[in-house]
Amino acid sequence: METTTESFRTSTGVDLGLEHFGDAAAPLVLLAGGPTMLSWPDGLCEALARRGRHVVRYDLRDTGASTTADPEAPAYTLRDLAEDAAALARGLDDLPAHLAGIGVGGMVAQVAALDHPDAFSALTLAGTRPVAPGPVDDDLPDHDAHTMERMFALPMPDWSDRDAVADFAAANAEVLGNDPVAARATAVRIFDRTPSAEPAVHRANQLGMVFAALDCTPRWRERLAELAVPTLVVHGRRDPFFPVGNGEALAREIPDARLHVLDEAATAIPHDLAEEVADSILAR
Repeated sequence: METTTESFRTSTGVDLGLEHFGDAAAPLVLLAGGPTMLSWPDGLCEALARRGRHVVRYDLRDTGASTTADPEAPAYTLRDLAEDAAALARGLDDLPAHLAGIGVGGMVAQVAALDHPDAFSALTLAGTRPVAPGPVDDDLPDHDAHTMERMFALPMPDWSDRDAVADFAAANAEVLGNDPVAARATAVRIFDRTPSAEPAVHRANQLGMVFAALDCTPRWRERLAELAVPTLVVHGRRDPFFPVGNGEALAREIPDARLHVLDEAATAIPHDLAEEVADSILAR
């Protein structure tokens, strides 16, 4: 399927790298990266476009083709990332968009839909949770301890070495329960798109570490009942990073939300489930 890439500049001077799939005149589905746009599989983007949608996936700040400054000390907040999503939705279409976020991008999507309800007509939250990175609420499952121990035991690569980064991504995927072959291929694509040779920038692109330093206050979980758009929660049953109880909590607390659990998935959306997930995203 033919795609186009471009940069979108917001009114605050932030450049957001994005990629288009499908007919630009069709209803817009906006996919917030987690943190790069490649968190959303090509197959899913193409499946949504074949179903008559204009699909746009984009990089969050400090990743991919978006404005990159200092990912170890971001001078912006989660609310600014939510504003980016709203600015994109308004700039790309006259009508409200279907907004989807995956992983940390799901946190961006929740806040964007709460703070800018006029910009969005529907919401999809994939593999995410209703609280910011850091200590989790007592009623939510935290990262699986054994998985985290294995992840932290992996030696960090030379982040300027493309092959070493790909090897690390494959090993990390195996720990998480994802497809290591797909993870390796994605890591190479992310590496090649990274606009800087600085190791810290490559690390941020691969791991999303900017969220470790990002100001995500104030809390938003207590506001989830305000969401008044059709919402789908997609979660891998085998997700050890944000265990499925987090997705179940989102589905309970967002009015009339639908929960779609992918029984064989972990943190990533597998290629062979792209058609199933596309159908679920567009179901009403």
